[in-house]
Amino acid sequence: MRYILLALGVIISIHYILSFTHEEYGRATSISTIAGQFTGPKSNPPYKTPVPDEYYKVDEPIALQDRKSNATFVMLVRNSDLSGIMSSMKQIEDRFNKKFQYPYVFLNDEPFTESFKEHIQALTNTTVEFGVIPHDQWHQPSWIDEERATKSRDEMVRDGVIYGGSVPYRNMCRFNSGFFYRHELLQKYRYYWRVEPDVKLFCDVDYDPFLVMQDQNKVYGFTISLFEYQSTIQTLWTTVKSFINSNPGFVSPDNAMGFLSDDGGESYNLCHFWSNFEIADLDFWRSEAYSKFFEFLDEQGGFYYERWGDAPVHSIGAALFAKKEQIHFFNDIGYRHEPFQHCPQGELNTKGKCWCDPSQNFDYEWYSCLNKYDRMFS
Repeated sequence: MRYILLALGVIISIHYILSFTHEEYGRATSISTIAGQFTGPKSNPPYKTPVPDEYYKVDEPIALQDRKSNATFVMLVRNSDLSGIMSSMKQIEDRFNKKFQYPYVFLNDEPFTESFKEHIQALTNTTVEFGVIPHDQWHQPSWIDEERATKSRDEMVRDGVIYGGSVPYRNMCRFNSGFFYRHELLQKYRYYWRVEPDVKLFCDVDYDPFLVMQDQNKVYGFTISLFEYQSTIQTLWTTVKSFINSNPGFVSPDNAMGFLSDDGGESYNLCHFWSNFEIADLDFWRSEAYSKFFEFLDEQGGFYYERWGDAPVHSIGAALFAKKEQIHFFNDIGYRHEPFQHCPQGELNTKGKCWCDPSQNFDYEWYSCLNKYDRMFS
């Protein structure tokens, strides 16, 4: 039923976009000019180039076996998520981290119980740190007009929007959009891999994706991309255009606007990277461009007056402030977060000893946005 509702929501969202006229989105602005100026040379998508063998760690020692990136796993969970996050972490350890030994950072809006810590630490031989989120980074700001926010939530509940009535969900989206990378436990790290409870990692990851990010100057990595619910981000793109029109210098040459928009930036096509899986550069979120971008969004109150998610916010930030080549599709990492999954195909499936069904693959379903990512390079 959840799968059907999500698919129906996508259909409604796309129909909603197509029903708008260009006048309703406003006249052409400088953001479309920016998008048109930076069109780099055509090439294959970066994921079409195989990962060099030197990044793999096999049973026998190899030259780069002990070279590691300054990276960590990040897990935002509650004490009640113990079973789900243990399942995810056990797969991470078995499929990847028992070889590579990267540390973990667990974050919660309240202290973790001793029982939670003991169960987690029993799953790994590497460092695990547990942190509490500062109150003002998690809770709805006092300056939000609660009457307006309540009215919006009630409308979303009536319309059947998933998490439409939830304030905690909005707190999470705002925190992941603009605060997680500021946490004191993450300050010493450059890269992170975000892991959620109850996800599946289908394949052996015998190479170091952190080193690939580092050595190839990548800033954002994903496995699944899809459309957002229009009803949750009614004014997001208008706000984005307002920011860019005032700060055109922040937009990167050869950006990934083609992933976000089908008309040069005039409107948003709702495509975003599903942020429950991210391997990304913390310094990118800490940059002046993204920091000011988030602060501008936050001031508009859309995380609470609507239901702006961290997935479209991260995706728009990465697509505009990085070069398209710096955004990487991890085609060889098999991953599932209900109800969608990426299952590597062909030789990648065999090489990774993947246990997913290759026919159950979201990549080029009609509500996936991977074709728009590919199109930027063709």
